[in-house]
Amino acid sequence: MDIGSLLIATPSIIGDPNFQRSVVLLVDKKETGTVGFILNKKSDYTLNEVMENISLEFPLYFGGPVEQDNLFFVHSADDLIPNSLPIGDQLFWSGDFDVVIELLQRGALNEKEIRFFLGYSGWSEQQLESEIDQKSWVVVDPNGESEWFKNPTSDLWKNHMKTMGGKYLIWSNAPENPSWN
Repeated sequence: MDIGSLLIATPSIIGDPNFQRSVVLLVDKKETGTVGFILNKKSDYTLNEVMENISLEFPLYFGGPVEQDNLFFVHSADDLIPNSLPIGDQLFWSGDFDVVIELLQRGALNEKEIRFFLGYSGWSEQQLESEIDQKSWVVVDPNGESEWFKNPTSDLWKNHMKTMGGKYLIWSNAPENPSWN
């Protein structure tokens, strides 16, 4: 699994409030661990509610259970944001936050070019590999696609379940809590 890959939570994660029905973008992988952001869990907050001197109501997403009081971002504006880290498919994360604020205030960045996350998802050395071996996650190569970035993500997990087909297809229409069925 490489950075830029997507992790699709399998139904075996039912009951985990952080990762149930999650799609995670992997943004960094080192010997010491892996970092990603949950793409399909919009927070109840907007950027202007958590940042002073920002009037923009950009949506915030729940990136994961680690450092939820910190703001992270993924963007497609490497040419505008210095010190960005490549993810792949012309996507980047991090970079000079002062420049991001200035670009936002000028209207030079929009919601289809940058996404903000509160917190991140992190796995220690070999932890993610173990979870994949236990079939908690399916690793998907986005094949140069980043539709999640440009379009609403509420059906992202469901759409991946349908695409994977087979035993996953039935889960695409299952209720979030199977006891509700």
